[in-house]
Amino acid sequence: MPLFERDTEIYRDRDALREDYQPEELVGRDKELRTFQAALQPVINGEQPNNIFLYGKTGVGKTAASRYLLSHLREDARRYDDIDLTVIFLNCDGLTSSYQIATRLVNELRSESNQISTTGYPLGSVYGMLWEGLDECGGTITVVLDEIDHVNDDSILYQLPRARANGNLSSAKVGLIGISNDFSFRDDLSPKVKSSLCEQEIHFPAYNAKNLQAILEQRAEVAFREDVLADEVIPLCAAYGAKDAGDARQSIDLLMKAGDLARDEETNRVTEEHVKRGRRALERGRIKEGINGLTEHGHLVLYSLLTLDLEGETPIRSRDVRPRYTRFAELANRDPLVPRRMRDHLSELAMLGIVSVTERNEGRRGGTYREYALDMDVELIISAMQDTIDLVGVHETIESYLNTDSKRTLNDFV
Repeated sequence: MPLFERDTEIYRDRDALREDYQPEELVGRDKELRTFQAALQPVINGEQPNNIFLYGKTGVGKTAASRYLLSHLREDARRYDDIDLTVIFLNCDGLTSSYQIATRLVNELRSESNQISTTGYPLGSVYGMLWEGLDECGGTITVVLDEIDHVNDDSILYQLPRARANGNLSSAKVGLIGISNDFSFRDDLSPKVKSSLCEQEIHFPAYNAKNLQAILEQRAEVAFREDVLADEVIPLCAAYGAKDAGDARQSIDLLMKAGDLARDEETNRVTEEHVKRGRRALERGRIKEGINGLTEHGHLVLYSLLTLDLEGETPIRSRDVRPRYTRFAELANRDPLVPRRMRDHLSELAMLGIVSVTERNEGRRGGTYREYALDMDVELIISAMQDTIDLVGVHETIESYLNTDSKRTLNDFV
């Protein structure tokens, strides 16, 4: 009797629900795909590629659309003898400087036996090697920098788009595609970088429930056996996904979690109850992981916003979060960050889906600004922030969520 046997009741191909699965057709992004396709058209025409900037929240299809269209672009370019297309796809997660990106690009263009060290060279020398490698590669080169908001300096974002205009390249025609999850990233770019990198801007809005349902139906047809999903499963996963920032990845993960729960129970049907239990499990894990990854000041910013939310003060501008944050930082014996760095933490919380952001535009008088509000279950957030609460003290707004017998309140510090 074997110890392991294949499960065949629920899944036909569970890998169709994984992040690296590439569907044959991309659904729910018709408008964005048309705009993106038009921006890539110069490549097929043999012209200098556009520089394209894609932005929107996590899970709204930016990377999937890029992979999908660039795959078709490579295939279609082979039909033309005068087009030699190279695509370099680089995820910037873990890369914080232009130097690190430049060395990675140099090594992408070189053979394994001719790689350079990631340290020890002046930045100018690395750029020189990059221009040499790009010209040796020749033809049309599209460089995709995914999650470029991780990069702290914008040198590479200026140098790459303008390499040919600045005389650094003689044969290669380079186009840059930048992808960012952070709405504020482009606002912080210098004017000269913005004019080059954001030659063509494409905003990917959050998916609505209808979009998400189409995506889930497409994946489910490949992933699950026929008649395994109860009728309410896909609409419910789509509704939850639309509520949780319109993130397709979260909706697909929820569908897979519901399927896994059904499989673990050795049932032959995925039901609404499996979806609800799956959502609770995923939300707990996501909040805990996201909050645990924050810096100490990130925790202080979140604690400030949490208490203001419970007081009914949200949505709220960052300038109005600052007094509460400054007080909490002082109670924790930490020097408060400058306003811009505090806003960076709010942007990070929004990127994690813990906080929602609303753009406001009051015209010439009021200008444009952002308002922030909590976008997660209060009890789950509090359970993941116990160390910060112990450090700062229990604010009166969260006392009802805690067993405060052994907890110090803020009154103990003042």
